[in-house]
Amino acid sequence: MKRILLPIILVAVLVLTAACGNGGDKSSSKDGKNGKLVIYNGQHKSATSALIKAFEKDTGIKVEERDGKSNELAHQIVEEGKNSPADLIYTEESSPQIMLDNKGLLAKIDKDASKPIDSKYKSKDDTWTGLLARSRVVAYNKDKISESELPKSVKDLTDSKWKDKFAFQPTSGAFQAQLSAMIKLEGKDAAKEWLEGIKKNGKTYKDNKRALQAVENGDIPFALINNYYWDRQAAEKGKDNLNSRLYFFGNHDLGDMLTVASVGVVKSSKHKEEAEKFVKFATSKKGQQILTDKSKQYPLNKEANTKGMKPFSELRPPEGTQDLGKYADGKEAVNLLKEEGLL
Repeated sequence: MKRILLPIILVAVLVLTAACGNGGDKSSSKDGKNGKLVIYNGQHKSATSALIKAFEKDTGIKVEERDGKSNELAHQIVEEGKNSPADLIYTEESSPQIMLDNKGLLAKIDKDASKPIDSKYKSKDDTWTGLLARSRVVAYNKDKISESELPKSVKDLTDSKWKDKFAFQPTSGAFQAQLSAMIKLEGKDAAKEWLEGIKKNGKTYKDNKRALQAVENGDIPFALINNYYWDRQAAEKGKDNLNSRLYFFGNHDLGDMLTVASVGVVKSSKHKEEAEKFVKFATSKKGQQILTDKSKQYPLNKEANTKGMKPFSELRPPEGTQDLGKYADGKEAVNLLKEEGLL
């Protein structure tokens, strides 16, 4: 019996010793409990990964990136509650951040971390901050339609004169945010009528990239897209080598709506200090330049360069669309799209 008990006792002692040894590493000032920050990323992977790489090099703090769709990641945090492994969430629009904030799932961020960003692009209670802005635009084929012939408002697209002349992407998060804004500003009935009209007149594509390529190929005169798809092509190939051009409605039309890619620190995070360092890096001139160079979205730190893009100061987005209030979760828009068979 003694021969059997001795090995068991030795194993138990070793296990307890190992457990105690690991316990002293729980709050490493650099790497946190699991040796890294966890960021739920709903933005384009190439830009986020480049930002993370630079942050890791500058700080020594390791970051694990988990990619998905912004709304799905936000709802995942809701489901996970206090047990969420996420320290940060980075979304394509601010709406998922607002939804999480309303549910009390975001932590306050030190004001210094988001200091370079204008207050209109972050929450009033400092729980999330914008990093990049993208504008809804029209990409048009200059050989198929002239700028002067284009509609004066995105609302005009319900007119039968635009039948088979344009494309849109109902699965796009930015399009869904645009529809949510229309519901907020003009009511569900008006938004439904507009959606029915563009469904009847327009052609749908699975994503912005394919819609832009259709315009470039001359398959369709114009498409509703996000600015950066065209700006990336212009940077890669040269504007003069493209068949397409960008058109902004102007006059604060809903067709020029801005959506703000935003980052928040999850309230249940055990590594808030490190998470705030990430936010501070992302809002810095260096971090912003990395993001805009990789994505061709507009940096919200004015010190970053936007060479080749329409100046951010010249954009005339609609008013009252940054905070969508009860429509921030996008459910109303998604339900309308499903009713119309577009999702």
